[in-house]
Amino acid sequence: MASFVGVDLGATNVRAAVGDDDGRVLATARKRTPHGPNGVAVTEQVLETVRAACDGAGVAPTDVRAAAVGSIGPLDLAEGVAEGPANIPVGTVPLVGPLSNLVGSERVSLYNDAVAGVIGERFYADRNPDDMAYVTISSGIGAGVAVDGNVLAGWDGNAAEIGHMIVDPQGRQTCGCGRDGHWEAYCSGENIPEYARSLAEESGGVETTLPLEDSEFSAKHVFESADDDEFAARVVDRVGFWNAVGVTNIVQAYAPLVVSVGGAVALNNPDRVLAPIREHLETDVFNNVPEVRLTELGDDVVLRGALAAALTGGTGDGSHRA
Repeated sequence: MASFVGVDLGATNVRAAVGDDDGRVLATARKRTPHGPNGVAVTEQVLETVRAACDGAGVAPTDVRAAAVGSIGPLDLAEGVAEGPANIPVGTVPLVGPLSNLVGSERVSLYNDAVAGVIGERFYADRNPDDMAYVTISSGIGAGVAVDGNVLAGWDGNAAEIGHMIVDPQGRQTCGCGRDGHWEAYCSGENIPEYARSLAEESGGVETTLPLEDSEFSAKHVFESADDDEFAARVVDRVGFWNAVGVTNIVQAYAPLVVSVGGAVALNNPDRVLAPIREHLETDVFNNVPEVRLTELGDDVVLRGALAAALTGGTGDGSHRA
């Protein structure tokens, strides 16, 4: 039986899965993503996580036929690295070369994590749409897009970096990448707290139970308080508006039949995240209004996508085989 490896490299965790040639997961492993002292520390954690997953599956790393990594970006495909990931301040993270050395195979590929997500959505779905998008709303925001059955990666691996699309030309919020007005600056889990503080300041002060000045203040506080706190409800409403702007632009650019949404912010608050998007699409989209749904793969979508990419060479073609 052939073995394949998928890796999900995120800002919080590194995850690895070993699967068979039908895409069934045999074993997984998870470790924390180090935020220093350099990118090599992240590389070493990736390799250690793959070793742990292989141990769990009873597979030697050198018996792995192919591997793929779904990583936060930006990427440099020519060098096989993540180049200065916005949410991991460690510089260059070598990935393809070290992983190839570990598994003893040249069949190692690198994808943006959201691109891996759309590969996973297509491979494991009961219906395999040729035209769809996967959007992750988590610590950052990103997308993977398939058009006419072709998964769009881009010459450097950074196609559909829609979290850094300008949704607010006035640039009132600064993104983690240092630029203004990006979708991610308003709606990512990392940036919602700062957006809430900005809205409070614009109002000249508000009555709210939200711990705006607490260093532990998070997006979770905002969503959990939205039923009882008028200001929290306003923040959620504005976040919903900017999410709808971003998804509307994706729909107009790529004409997907399905938009699948994942990421921690969406998975933990599905109704509050998806309802405004659906509502705005009905009135704002010029052409076909797609189905907007929560991913059925949950937190595993990138990991499963990387495994599917190792199996299929990155197309995601194939019916549900797990």
